[in-house]
Amino acid sequence: MIKKLRKVGNSNALLLDKAILEMLGMHEGSKVNLTIDGGSLIVTPVEPTPVSADQFNACLDRVMTEWGDVLRRLA
Repeated sequence: MIKKLRKVGNSNALLLDKAILEMLGMHEGSKVNLTIDGGSLIVTPVEPTPVSADQFNACLDRVMTEWGDVLRRLA
């Protein structure tokens, strides 16, 4: 999935879809840990809320419905 940074004040923001947040057990206001590994930025929830397999699969279905074509082309 390709995302674009957006200008917010004097900074840039990366907006995450609700389904992605749900799959990670996150919500608005969640704290994240940022790690740089080579040329990659890794975003990890500090205190993730446990997500059941059914909740994860429902979120994944929504992401695939919305972004499936793009993800297949990128693969």
